[in-house]
Amino acid sequence: MLKHICASVTVLILTLGFVSISHAATLRSTWVENEIYQYNHPFASSLPQELATKMQKMTATPLAFYRGTAHIFYRDMQTLPGSGFVNSSTSAIWLEGDMHLQNLGGMRDNNGNNVFDTTDFDEGYLGPYVWDLRRMAVSILLAAKENGQSSSDAQDIVRNFLDAYLNKMKDFKGTNDELSYRLEESNTNGVVKDLIQQAAANSRSSLLNKYTFINSSSNRVFQTTSKFQPVSSSTYSNIAGAMSSYIASIPSSKRYSNSYYTLKDIRLKLGSGTGNLGKYRYYLLIDGPSSATDDDRILEMKQEASSAVAIAVPGLLPTSVYGNHEGARVTIATKAMLSNTDPLVGYTTVNSIPFMLHEKSPYQVDFDYTLLTTKSKFMDAMAYAGKVVAKNHAISDKDYDATIIPESVDKEVTDIVSRNKIAFKDEIVNFALDYATQVEYDYGSFKDAYNRRVTLY
Repeated sequence: MLKHICASVTVLILTLGFVSISHAATLRSTWVENEIYQYNHPFASSLPQELATKMQKMTATPLAFYRGTAHIFYRDMQTLPGSGFVNSSTSAIWLEGDMHLQNLGGMRDNNGNNVFDTTDFDEGYLGPYVWDLRRMAVSILLAAKENGQSSSDAQDIVRNFLDAYLNKMKDFKGTNDELSYRLEESNTNGVVKDLIQQAAANSRSSLLNKYTFINSSSNRVFQTTSKFQPVSSSTYSNIAGAMSSYIASIPSSKRYSNSYYTLKDIRLKLGSGTGNLGKYRYYLLIDGPSSATDDDRILEMKQEASSAVAIAVPGLLPTSVYGNHEGARVTIATKAMLSNTDPLVGYTTVNSIPFMLHEKSPYQVDFDYTLLTTKSKFMDAMAYAGKVVAKNHAISDKDYDATIIPESVDKEVTDIVSRNKIAFKDEIVNFALDYATQVEYDYGSFKDAYNRRVTLY
């Protein structure tokens, strides 16, 4: 497998002013097949058709495969060389955990601001800050190649992402600016500005019309489609019974009256996303602020498992922080890394399965990397992505909960990188180049196994 570089060599390289933490990609077909099987098999008895959809989606491109295999990335983080720019203060910070282009999007925060931010924290966990940067950098290279960018241009885009991250961290150092920082229409342009405007133009009525209708009894209920299926009476009853626990998980300062959460209908949602396919995902229709049907809310209720990041650093986030409840872990991660968080974020348990709940917002629009058709569009968008990741890391440190992260992450990252930003960027870019090649190898192995009908779950 891939070789470690010892710490002393890393220190020597850093003192000489350059970094070359590289590793050769290897063909490891049997290992890849086994990793995919072991990770997905526990869910095979529940929703095998969803796992079939997942495997089919992952055959599309190396980036689609990468989206569906965060577990492989973190298996590799166990064994690949560490970074020369991580110390004890930056080795256990809040990570988004699955940082890639399609986990960014346009949204509206709880204060009514239309912003560009991170949209998914299912893998939220503690780890070295560079892991979010590494994972995003690989994502950028894969997407850029898919969009027809040259390798040198793709590397420039990654460096622009890293520059934006480091510059924003430096801006945050010694201030509380991160607490109010946001990317909105007034300070963005290009594809990201368009995305924010698109999210702002959406409406609650359009979302309700997409998923629901008014029945003959003048009640709003969900539609039924092939990807939006009724649940059994026992499942309905179990979810209804878990609502009180969900409501109790919301801080009293953000909790509405019980009537707000009155359950009106439930559907099993199929086919959403990539990495989470195989886990239960329900949409819950609740009454909302009034008994009128035009202000109903839709909750998304997602089954949560242990974070893929924990594969690499098991136990780094003490279970006491989240009560050993994976839905609580995701809830805490979401609150740590987002400002003005959705007040409907919470968690519960159904049939011993942990779930996280949040509003299915009318104002969330996923980022479409295929729109990045030129180098300049890609450069601009990834600069904003770098600022978002910096904000995620900076607000989730002692500003959020000093008992979890006692340091100022923006200060620590800025101080450790400031002595050699060029070497830092070289290290991340070199890692991403090698690892993107590894992903392409692994994708080829997976696609071959899929075509040979190897059992992958």
